[in-house]
Amino acid sequence: MLTRLTLGLLPFITCALAQAGGPYVDPDNGITFFGLEDPVHSITYGFTFPPVASNSTEFIGEIVAPFTTTAWAGVSPGGAMVNNLLLVAWPNAGSIVSSARFATSYVLPTAMTGPVLTTLPSSKVNATHWKWVYRCQNCVSWATASGTTTLPIDSTGVAAWAMSTVPVDTPSNPQSTFAEHTDFGFFGLDFSSAHVSSAQYNLWASGGTGGGTTPTSTISPTSTTTTPTPTPTGPVIAYDYIVVGAGAGGLIAADRLSEAGKKVLLLERGGPSLGFTGGTYQPTWLDGTNLTKFDVPGLFESMFTDSNDFWWCKDITVFAGCLLGGGMAVNGALYWLPNTQDFSTAAGWPSAWTNHAPYTAKLSARLPPTDAPSTDGKRYLEQVNDVTSLLLTPQGYSNITINSNPNFKDHVFGYSAFSFLNGKRAGPIATYYKTAIARPNLTYKQNTMVLNVVRNGANITGVQTSDTTLGPNGIIPLNANGRVILSAGSFGTPRILFRSGIGPSDMISLVQGNAAAAPNLPPPSQFINLPVGFNASDNPSIDLVFTHPSIDAYDNWADVFTDPRPADAAQYILNQSGVFAQASPRTNFWRAYSGSDGRTRYLQGTARPGAAFVTTSYPYNASTIWTITAYLSTGITSRGRVGIDASMTGQVLVNPWFVDPVDKAVLIQGINDIVSTVPLVPGLTLITPDNTTTITNYVNTYSPSNLNSNHWVGTCSIGPAGSGVVDVNTKVYGTNNLFVIDIPSLPTGNPSGTLMSAAEQAVAKVLALAGGP
Repeated sequence: MLTRLTLGLLPFITCALAQAGGPYVDPDNGITFFGLEDPVHSITYGFTFPPVASNSTEFIGEIVAPFTTTAWAGVSPGGAMVNNLLLVAWPNAGSIVSSARFATSYVLPTAMTGPVLTTLPSSKVNATHWKWVYRCQNCVSWATASGTTTLPIDSTGVAAWAMSTVPVDTPSNPQSTFAEHTDFGFFGLDFSSAHVSSAQYNLWASGGTGGGTTPTSTISPTSTTTTPTPTPTGPVIAYDYIVVGAGAGGLIAADRLSEAGKKVLLLERGGPSLGFTGGTYQPTWLDGTNLTKFDVPGLFESMFTDSNDFWWCKDITVFAGCLLGGGMAVNGALYWLPNTQDFSTAAGWPSAWTNHAPYTAKLSARLPPTDAPSTDGKRYLEQVNDVTSLLLTPQGYSNITINSNPNFKDHVFGYSAFSFLNGKRAGPIATYYKTAIARPNLTYKQNTMVLNVVRNGANITGVQTSDTTLGPNGIIPLNANGRVILSAGSFGTPRILFRSGIGPSDMISLVQGNAAAAPNLPPPSQFINLPVGFNASDNPSIDLVFTHPSIDAYDNWADVFTDPRPADAAQYILNQSGVFAQASPRTNFWRAYSGSDGRTRYLQGTARPGAAFVTTSYPYNASTIWTITAYLSTGITSRGRVGIDASMTGQVLVNPWFVDPVDKAVLIQGINDIVSTVPLVPGLTLITPDNTTTITNYVNTYSPSNLNSNHWVGTCSIGPAGSGVVDVNTKVYGTNNLFVIDIPSLPTGNPSGTLMSAAEQAVAKVLALAGGP
């Protein structure tokens, strides 16, 4: 369960590929900067800081941009627009106009008090470029409505950039208004390395030049449009297997391949997550521990409300996790072992896949599910389960331990089960990754985005990445007979295929029109026309909000990151027990329905304290609200399509919800059944929807963006030649050695368990396939 806020609350606009920043020396002033040249727009953004020990509150930065294509550019060293320092500049009459700005919502940022900007002498404007070199004082920390934000100058962080081809309204005025940016993006930066000595910094801050140290690898913001390409920092290494994406499927594949003795490279576009992986992002109340935001299950709801939300992929228009673990590092971690129908031929699987039991057994042995994740064995905030029981029992539901009988999914309910271990988030990160990373034959590279596979007709010779220090033009080769496995998500994997000349012609045409991506395509004669992106499926979901006097809504999870209940925080820190040892779901239930087309569809319910939204004419007690999210899963026939736009941003092209009216009719029937026994539960009130509308009208007028459960599957479906993207061994049609891990349709419950079982089976089939390394 990833959805928490309506998608309409976030601006999803074009953005270039996320990158990893590094050091360079500006040849004009000799200053060592740490930053990035955006490869799409050829704009350079850099920073340099005085020593950490000086406790300084300033830095020196620069923006270098092509004069003819960049009307203005800006940078956010804190990595987000809202509640962050924003620095904006543009050329005017031969000089640079600049300002420090701030925004508390997604509106035009206005002047920010506190920062002092000084434009340094090496700034310039010429016929080809403009350069703003500046000193920013009082710029390391700033106040927000919820406290103080500080740049992670002694660790790693994410910076953001924005640019526009449209001039500002009043170029001579530093506080000019302007239209929304044309493009934006993000880059990871090791701030702890971005420091120079006090003497060197003071020289540059006073306008002096020279003394910068040329690093092993550089980016060079020259005054021409030609930028030298960084060279590899060491010998280029070839691999037996390259696994793209360190999420649920990729981590299992990398672990099993390395276990088999293969030489494996695992590539992840994001950075660390859990504390033991090198993650450091934590609330102040976890200071002194090795626990991050991602370790603590009870911080799940804060994933959607944190202004520093660097973990979301910024070039995909739905929630997708871009960090070690992928979605399983940031989701609610509901974990259901798959059942017989989840791997049936009716669900789209070839008959060779229907015996999932050995692979599910391997999965559950490595990662056993738990419905009591607190280390003290107790359950907390059980009131939701108690009230849900009173609601469902009169409807003939049985209370069971769900994962004890995965095939029993009709008229059953039970405690929510999770992929947590020892009171902490675990999933494949604390299990499969932990064993894989310990093997010398596995190499893991993070903050490395795979752009495309490198093809010679049907043969894949390597992958091309955003990191040119790993190989010429970022290309990492395969050994003879080597293979690539893509597990970059339901949006990321199709994009890699499109950029590799594999997919529908309209998507490949967009790649051909993109200046950065087009040169990496194979010749048109080698394009492979496959239905990549079609068959996309996601659970349509509807929220029902109730109140009951016994419920503790837990302050609607609003303060769990910044100001948690002290006793609960202390209990969790002590031994990983209590409220924070579990994500927000408390109860799950299922019911089977036969539609008018004779097809059986399954409804899943997830109940939790709090609510994402309340729309009601009733007066209500906000401290007693709770939600049931009703999903439709196995058996739905509606399908959509995902793809890219001209900037290579992954997006939904055709919504997959209620394409078949029978799906909607079944979900409406299921919701009516859920609420039918509300009058039998003393004190229980349904407030969204209330009595001003019917369930049918509520569903009919429900925002399509809110229907999104972020349980996307099927975009690279297994199936026969002509209708599938991959064959029975998960090999992409038309290729010799390219594989994709995906599942063809929605399982009965949240898909992570089925996906991980499928990954176990997929990697076994790949290893058994003749012709490999």
